[in-house]
Amino acid sequence: MHACVGVRHPFIMLLRLPLVLARFLNNGRLRMLFLGLMLLLLMGILLTYRWQTNVQLCFIETEPAESASSGPVTDGNAPVPRILDDVLTTEPKPIPGRSIFFHETSCHRPKRKRQRPDSQYNMLQLTARQACAIESAALHNPNFQVFVLFASPTYLHYGNSSTGGSSGYQRHQSIIDAILSYKNVHLRQLNLWRYAAGTPIEEWLKDGRLFRSSYLFSHISDFLRFLTLYRYGGIYLDMDVVMLRSMEDVPPNYTGAESNTHLAAGVMSLAPTGFGHEIAEACLQDFQRNFDGSDWGNNGPGVITRVAQKICATKDIALMLEDRKRCRGFKVFDRNAFYAVPWKHWRHFFEPQLLEQTMAHTKDSFLVHVWNKHSKQLAIKVGSSTAYGKYAEQHCPRAYAAAGDYF
Repeated sequence: MHACVGVRHPFIMLLRLPLVLARFLNNGRLRMLFLGLMLLLLMGILLTYRWQTNVQLCFIETEPAESASSGPVTDGNAPVPRILDDVLTTEPKPIPGRSIFFHETSCHRPKRKRQRPDSQYNMLQLTARQACAIESAALHNPNFQVFVLFASPTYLHYGNSSTGGSSGYQRHQSIIDAILSYKNVHLRQLNLWRYAAGTPIEEWLKDGRLFRSSYLFSHISDFLRFLTLYRYGGIYLDMDVVMLRSMEDVPPNYTGAESNTHLAAGVMSLAPTGFGHEIAEACLQDFQRNFDGSDWGNNGPGVITRVAQKICATKDIALMLEDRKRCRGFKVFDRNAFYAVPWKHWRHFFEPQLLEQTMAHTKDSFLVHVWNKHSKQLAIKVGSSTAYGKYAEQHCPRAYAAAGDYF
């Protein structure tokens, strides 16, 4: 018997498709169902496209703007908010290898038209906890410059907390004033495309894959931390840390283990030249080669883990910790350095009964990571006996005092 007997040839099935479709559409209920499904599909495509377009607008300068350093301009009687200075063009610029970087990638574009005169602007917003991370870095590392880089065009109010306004505005302005009271703290904005120009990831960014991510703001943060370390070297820190001691004299080229299987990308240091710059370039290459917009951790912790595995010629984190020579000078700190309290135990920072235990557990840490993704909704009363409160009181006293009743 011929091998094709009893098997429908794909070409014959294709010819029958119009007949099947015609019979299907002759059935009124099936026709309505089909049209409804097509309409839903079309609406989904349009909404997805509109969301991606609107979100991408967060990171594009829609019109030229005066910078904050040029002084206030008034519109009638009200001062017009001014855009933050660009990190690439404004002095002081980051000192390669002697700067600490934080990134803020959120978008605060207004969802509806409001009566406030500044509603058209993406205003600078920092929480007291973010300010605490910045202040603790500036306090413990006075010889380093601390740069807070905003990924979207961000505007700053003029005046200070004593010039009036609502209590919420005054409290927010007090938080900004607290960090700007440190001479080594600088608030800057960046344009993603200009910032990537001339780097190994410039062409990849133009492709638009980044903006199709399911975790867009997190993945922009991942993108920027490796790009910043490529540009300047220095230290990158997440915004949900509290630094407990100086890191000025720690030799560069390091990260920290978060578990027995993965390194973390929340604290990283690379030298601006030589081996450190080679590692940063390897991270950028890995980021674009293995980018997965559907996986939250693949493009941050995943990148530094894969790069370190190649450098150290092993996937065994324990071997990376034991022998720095194996990693050619790249240092992998154990969990106690940056992640002594793992994310599953984030509540330990907030529970008074665990105060002494948590403080003892982190006494040798360079910093603590408070896992904002999980803890951001849990406020603590200023003055309460919690580990997080005690850290803040000692290591970011100005931001803690500016927080109001709750931190």
